Amino acid sequence: MKLLVIGSGGREHALVLKLAQSPHVTQMWCAPGNAGIAQERTEKTKKPVECVNLAADELPKLLAFAQEKKADLTVVCPDNPLALGIVDLFQKHGLRIWGVNQKAARFESSKVFSQKFMEKYGIPTAAAGTFYDVAVAKKFCASLGGKCVVKADGLALGKGVLICANLAEAEKAVDEIMVSKAFGVAGSRVVIQEFLEGIEVSLHALCDGTTAKIFPTSQDHKRAFDGDLGLNTGGMGTYSPTPFLSDAQLAAAAKKILDPFLRGCAAEGIDYRGLLYPGVMLTKDGPKVLEFNARFGDPETQVYLTRLENDLVELLDASVSGTLGKMELKWSPQASVCVVMASGGYPGSYAKGKVITGLDAANAVPDTKVFHAGTARAGDSIVTNGGRVLGVTALGQDLKAAQAAAYAAVEKIHFDGAHFRRDIAAKAFPREPVA
Repeated sequence: MKLLVIGSGGREHALVLKLAQSPHVTQMWCAPGNAGIAQERTEKTKKPVECVNLAADELPKLLAFAQEKKADLTVVCPDNPLALGIVDLFQKHGLRIWGVNQKAARFESSKVFSQKFMEKYGIPTAAAGTFYDVAVAKKFCASLGGKCVVKADGLALGKGVLICANLAEAEKAVDEIMVSKAFGVAGSRVVIQEFLEGIEVSLHALCDGTTAKIFPTSQDHKRAFDGDLGLNTGGMGTYSPTPFLSDAQLAAAAKKILDPFLRGCAAEGIDYRGLLYPGVMLTKDGPKVLEFNARFGDPETQVYLTRLENDLVELLDASVSGTLGKMELKWSPQASVCVVMASGGYPGSYAKGKVITGLDAANAVPDTKVFHAGTARAGDSIVTNGGRVLGVTALGQDLKAAQAAAYAAVEKIHFDGAHFRRDIAAKAFPREPVA
């Protein structure tokens, strides 16, 4: 099989690595890819993965490339091309492609659509309102005592969610999104949710239109700094599994969320084939969905795919074909931890082109893989080329071992301005009693 992967981040590097391990794959391209992806090879033929200078949203050019190269399967990773309808376009031209179609992508591209769907089909979620008017939005914030979550309706690179502790913060968030247009047209309207207390986890499920196969639990760390301080980012690290849900509790949570989701999709004529990623808060009243994403999470993918024992090509093929019910997902009992190393200033403004050293030494740490996110090649050097630069990921017999290995590898990597959280996976460990 010849595969085309679309995207350029750490999630894409993890997917490329896992797909390249399949004996079905003879050749791979990634558009646009990054410096780490360009170093991977297919296991069967040892051919290098070729990075193609096409952006993820250049749909006509991507179609022409897939047609020219006769790609047997295209794997779409980022949210933007899915929302633009790349799956519909490729299918119209008879090409096989994995990812959700444009109608299904609305679960992520419109917070308003998603919120109304959850309310209509009884999916447990936060009390919320949708607003086009600034004054009315602020009035609703006041009714919640200012303790709320303000979300831009559209896609905002994982950053269009502002968590507010009081009314002043809530009013500022509404102004930032709707008046100052901090997230552009994504903020033309907002969803304001009650603030839910509890533990947040990331769930993933692979879907084929009628069947959903749940992944183990993982937990993302959205805030920029230790102790969940600072601005929301695209994710500063993650780990899997979490200790917060037993297998039975995970199955029960999945039933409460996925069963009504699939029923709702059938009722609305939505053929959902791809990855569903609900962010879930474990509250005292049970699990509640914060939002839906319509693709693999980043950096959740890095920890999931290091634990996945199935052939990923076969799973994605079953997702496209509608035969997922015949598949059983198999997971390593080991734990995985991913620590994101980011550019100085991220998630605000940051410089690019900083030389990265120590990558070989980090990859030499046993059971460790450095996934590239925002990197590029400059001559003989690999340099920073984005906000989130690397996802240093390690497997271990347990979370403590995986955490120790990941941070040991992080310490071997250097670039000017690098910053990372030092508490990834710390929430999994109960605090020692004070003597």
